[in-house]
This record gives sequence, structure tokens and C-alpha cells, in this order.
Amino acid sequence: IPGSAYTEGKFARAEKYEEGHEDDAGKTIPKTGVYAAAGVGRAHAEYSIFEAEAKGPNASTGAEASTVGVGAMAPAEIASASAKAGPVGLKLGLGFDTGASAGLDGVEAKVLGTGFSIGKKNCVSVLGNEASCSVT
Repeated sequence: IPGSAYTEGKFARAEKYEEGHEDDAGKTIPKTGVYAAAGVGRAHAEYSIFEAEAKGPNASTGAEASTVGVGAMAPAEIASASAKAGPVGLKLGLGFDTGASAGLDGVEAKVLGTGFSIGKKNCVSVLGNEASCSVT
């Protein structure tokens, strides 16, 4: 598997989407959502099962709804650095993510960067520092 890397200086983007994905039984599940993000400084690299990312100040907001779940989250960070090896990830930084989601993939709740996620991605977060393990 070839590796890839990219960097961004200032960035801003917004989108509205309507799409669908197939569940395990092959049925299409429609979903719709909105997303906006802005920040300064981002670098990302990946190779095989390894991934690393560093971010400067950034903020985003998003909301999504489908027939099997709903969620809204407003992440904001002063700075962060993260690394992932396969299903295990670690993120260090200062973040203030706030929001919640619930659906077939699991539940997530965070207030000012502190919270949890249980489901396909299991994690514990404290003020933007996070330890996670993904189950596929």
C-alpha cells in the first residue's frame, strides 16, 4: 500500500450532503447532514496501517440524521497531534469538542472535550486528549 501525505495552511470549507450507504443486509440507508470547518495549519501522513496528524487552531460544526441515528458535534482545538496504528489511536492536545450522537454504530457524548464513545469506535476523552480503539 503506497503512503500519502499532505499539508494545509489556512483552510475553510462547508458542505451539505444527502447520500446513502448499505447496511449489512444490503438495504440502502439514506442520510443527510451539514458540515463547516475552518482552521490554520494541518499536516497528515499515512502509510500502511499507520497514520499521523498535527493540527493548529481549528473549529468545525456538523449535524447528521438518518433513519438509524442522529448526531451533532462542535469540535474546537487550540492544537493537537495524533497517531494511529491499525485500530488503536492516541491524540494529545487541547480541545473543547461538545455534542452527542446515537445510532446503530454506537453512542458518543462530549462536553468541553471530555466524554466517551462506545460502539464501532470506543474512546475516552479528557479536555481533547483521547485514547481510542476501533472495532470493524
